[in-house]
Amino acid sequence: MTDETDEQLMERYVAAGDRRAFEELFRRYGARLHGFFLRSVASTTEAADLVQQTFLHFHRARRDFRHGALVRPWLYTIAINVRRELFRRRSRKPETSFDPVVHGEPTSEPETTTARDRLVRRALGELPEQQREVILLHWYEELSFPEIAEMLGASVSAVKVRAHRGYKLLRDRLGED
Repeated sequence: MTDETDEQLMERYVAAGDRRAFEELFRRYGARLHGFFLRSVASTTEAADLVQQTFLHFHRARRDFRHGALVRPWLYTIAINVRRELFRRRSRKPETSFDPVVHGEPTSEPETTTARDRLVRRALGELPEQQREVILLHWYEELSFPEIAEMLGASVSAVKVRAHRGYKLLRDRLGED
């Protein structure tokens, strides 16, 4: 583990192709991205594949990284695009909902998953895509609204409106507790 910032690591990776810098960025973000993807797909294997695709795109686009930009929003922008491409491919050929609980299929959820967690996951799956995306990034990934706005190419107020509407729908579906 290093005390360097993400941006310092990225500078080393872009400038010299420093493998250790890349590995450290993967260590910092691999598990978080896996969790991000796992909230959208039915298996840990598929989520792991999406993480790999994200870092492959990250590697290929490293020279496009703007000096002075933040790494985290840039990386999540790549992850969102990988996720969107998956859903575009799926929409071309019919598949079941991304939430296996809806269809009674076995899941890869941890044994510690509570009934409440499953209800929240199901409710998230029922939200419009733009609202779900903002909530996943804000609540679960702890990104700020300005970061999300930059990633989605939207204004901060548009992102806040999506979040507000999404959180309201979740409260309506889940109750106030």
